[in-house]
Amino acid sequence: MENAGNRSANFVAVPSLVRSLFTGSLGFGFVSLCVFATVAFAERWMYKHLGLFGAYLAWTVLFLLLGGGILGSLVVRLQMPRFWLLFAAAFFAYAAGWIGAYFALRGVAGEWIGSLAGSLLMGLVLATGFGVARSALSLAAILFAANSLGYFLGSAVNDSLGGRAGMLLWGLIYGLCLGAGIGAVLHLAQTRGARTN
Repeated sequence: MENAGNRSANFVAVPSLVRSLFTGSLGFGFVSLCVFATVAFAERWMYKHLGLFGAYLAWTVLFLLLGGGILGSLVVRLQMPRFWLLFAAAFFAYAAGWIGAYFALRGVAGEWIGSLAGSLLMGLVLATGFGVARSALSLAAILFAANSLGYFLGSAVNDSLGGRAGMLLWGLIYGLCLGAGIGAVLHLAQTRGARTN
């Protein structure tokens, strides 16, 4: 009987989908804006001093550190250190899939395959971490839609405006969209996980 009560408490305590979407979107939008600001204002310096790999690693770590803290506020089923490790694994998998596909294929094909590969890997890691591995494909589909919308819409704005303003808007749009997707995934993973526990 105690387990049924805990399941109910866990399910009720999960932030609503609306809150998850808004917190994910606005929070990760801010994080992405910060990361893309380093691209807009320090990309050349980073490439010169850190190299290509080092710059991408630094940007990934910034997303992990800042994003994990903000998105962690949406997670009630895991303690913050455990969620941060899960998010780190998920985002590293996403970054590895995205960057690997992009550098292997280049151009628009590399971007699309990168978005797909990164989203699949992030969805798989998050689904497994929350104990809802059967939901991995549906969670990855949400991430792919949000990631692709943010990335390609932001890229179009950047191409249109150019310069630092274009890069900053790209980061903001990308973060708002992907953040909403991650927020939705965190909500769904927790509610589905609460039902199976």
